[in-house]
Amino acid sequence: MSGPLAGQAALVTGGDSGIGAEVCRVLAAAGAIVGINYLGDASAADAMRVEIGRAGGRAIPVKADVSDEAAVTAMFERFVAQAGRVDVVVANAGIQIDAAATEMTAAAWRRVLDVNLTGQFFCAREGIRRFRVQPPLAASRARGKIVCMSSVHEVIPWAGHVNYAASKGGVMLMMKSLAQEVARDGIRVNAIAPGAIATPINRPAWETPEARARLVKLIPYGRVGEPLDVAKAVLWLASDESDYVTGTTLFVDGGMTLYPGFVDNG
Repeated sequence: MSGPLAGQAALVTGGDSGIGAEVCRVLAAAGAIVGINYLGDASAADAMRVEIGRAGGRAIPVKADVSDEAAVTAMFERFVAQAGRVDVVVANAGIQIDAAATEMTAAAWRRVLDVNLTGQFFCAREGIRRFRVQPPLAASRARGKIVCMSSVHEVIPWAGHVNYAASKGGVMLMMKSLAQEVARDGIRVNAIAPGAIATPINRPAWETPEARARLVKLIPYGRVGEPLDVAKAVLWLASDESDYVTGTTLFVDGGMTLYPGFVDNG
């Protein structure tokens, strides 16, 4: 397929549902061979593969738990063996296990940090290793691009979700530190911080008119976001259109981080 990512290969973790699935569709439509990472049942990832194939693209499902270091290495090996290379890594996989701090178990704390922060590090590290040794592409000014999936909660505290907020705050400084370290190699590292996006993970917050109305009060732009809003931002960060951008978090939040409670002087 032709497009801004033609001839490139992009691996998307958590690519079988929600934001990740839409990212896979958009990157494939832009010409990339897409790796659809999943955990557990393969049916959704395989359905995505078929859908992308029918649209003229190519997708490769790859199973891995991103919190498992060896599994991440094996995932990259499988993807590169089939795609030939990897040019874009979208570290999107994430989970929530919510509880008040006094009720949160050590297991819940560790699992969220292991997936949301350590998992992103494993994927970014493996991507950097691959970018450095593979031949550069004329189709990309950068040797490689990494897009971390953060959240507005890298800056907005979130009571009752302390593990999740801590993981996303960690993603922010991990991303900036990696960007600083590898810019000299021609590798760009950025993040996207979605606000309220209508996905299965937060369905109770938007699926009824009453819930949606409460949510929209937190969004100055007046609507709940869609996965496509985020996927388009990922494509921009993965393309040469953003070639001079690195170490930056792009907030895709309808203004949620503008503290709407202070609109009328608080």
